[in-house]
Amino acid sequence: MMTIIMAAILGALCILCIALAVKKHSSTGKTPVFAVALALIFALVLIVVPFSIHIVNTGEVAVVKQMGEAKDVKTAGMHFDLWLITQYDYYDSKVQNVEIKTSAYSSDAQTMEIAMTLQYQISTENAIDIAKQYGSLDALQNRIEAIAVEKTKSVLSSYKAMDIISDRASMSPKVEEVIINAITDEYFVNVSTVVLTNIDFSTAFEKAVEEKMIAEQKKLQAEYENEMKVAAAEAEAQAAIQKAEGEAKAKLIAAEAERDAQVELSRAEALSIQLKSVEIARALGFKVTENETFDEDGIAVVEYVIDFTDKSADEIALITDYLKYIEYLAKWDGKLPTVMSGDGASIMIPVEP
Repeated sequence: MMTIIMAAILGALCILCIALAVKKHSSTGKTPVFAVALALIFALVLIVVPFSIHIVNTGEVAVVKQMGEAKDVKTAGMHFDLWLITQYDYYDSKVQNVEIKTSAYSSDAQTMEIAMTLQYQISTENAIDIAKQYGSLDALQNRIEAIAVEKTKSVLSSYKAMDIISDRASMSPKVEEVIINAITDEYFVNVSTVVLTNIDFSTAFEKAVEEKMIAEQKKLQAEYENEMKVAAAEAEAQAAIQKAEGEAKAKLIAAEAERDAQVELSRAEALSIQLKSVEIARALGFKVTENETFDEDGIAVVEYVIDFTDKSADEIALITDYLKYIEYLAKWDGKLPTVMSGDGASIMIPVEP
């Protein structure tokens, strides 16, 4: 723009100089041919040169056309090409961000409005090919958008609406993969990103989905509450069982303790009576000898042996009847004193009762 303004200013100055020269020499009647020609040449140079200077900015490439035919590609910088026969077409080489909106159908015929973002960048070394095959960057972008729309519809049409809603996050990668594979080298661009930014279904369908989700939530809530009730009942029953088991165990322990106490009491009474019987036998004149030994459990006991030699039957009966009573008292542990008939009797008494 500055080049055009400068050329216009310089051209105007040249025309002004020519006019002044003609006016100065008009009074003499001579035509200043050389001066006019020089001024015209100077004006032509000032007009042609500025328009032949081309600036390519950073982030752009320029396709140079000579007489309408693409000949070369210029990158960022200042270039000189005669503007009368040369044309510069500027292409943006930065990443292009394209917003696309379209309609699509799911496999179960549900309509949806799609919004997507596609980013691509042209291959600068193929700028001449783009110019030859597509004429302009706008035409190329229109083609890319058409492919993106077509492939997006194709992908989404293979899914049911509910599947798209429940698995929406996976739709973008699938669409991106298909579009990138479809935009091949013949388009001379590199597609970097494709993102589905929005998928809107019809109002009626979205309302139906919402109602279904509410119903499912209520069902799940009811199932959860029922599970909590069952769990509470099971916990209560388990607690009752544990309580009953605890009470029964306590009673059993108490009964066993009482039984053990009775056994020990009976043993103590039997031991006391045994000792008394030994004393009675001694008092009646029976000979009593003591021998220390061990029972079958390895417990040390004292064996008292009563000698019946030269004793009457009545005397012997007195001792034996007493020993039978001892046997009755000691029946709790199943271990009875040894009673021997004939020449004598023996009584086994623990050393540590």
